[in-house]
Amino acid sequence: MDAKVVWKQGLSFTGTADTGFEVPLGAEAAVGGAEDGFRPLELMGVSLAGCTATDVASILKKKQQDLTAFEVRVHAERVEEHPKVWTRAVIRYLVTGRGVDEAAVLRAIELSALKYCPAQAMLGKVVPLELRYEIYEAGEGGTNRLVKEGRFEPKGS
Repeated sequence: MDAKVVWKQGLSFTGTADTGFEVPLGAEAAVGGAEDGFRPLELMGVSLAGCTATDVASILKKKQQDLTAFEVRVHAERVEEHPKVWTRAVIRYLVTGRGVDEAAVLRAIELSALKYCPAQAMLGKVVPLELRYEIYEAGEGGTNRLVKEGRFEPKGS
């Protein structure tokens, strides 16, 4: 894989990779930026969420789970001093559907965490990752009811 950023002006860049898609990168006004794009560490969070979300959605589809909505959120805590690295991150899987099986969700999270998601494998070597899930039963008119929530704990931890 190859990736690059190309300077536009000031602290604004356009990022591209092998797929050819573009993503704007920028900096906050407080450091001289134009507030016109993702911050690089924001993209790291999006990358982590996207990597594991793709795995989990694919696995749940193969397990014939009836999903109506699915979201993965990453909350990363950072130190105040430069280089402002992450000190821990919480990944939350919000699964909504009809009769979604908790065991299927746990297995999908497990496979992503321990086998398939390279972003999680890399970041997990340097940052503690907590994996939480919420399962909602889809209701009429968009009213969803929380039926299960928990934390994925790898065996032996």
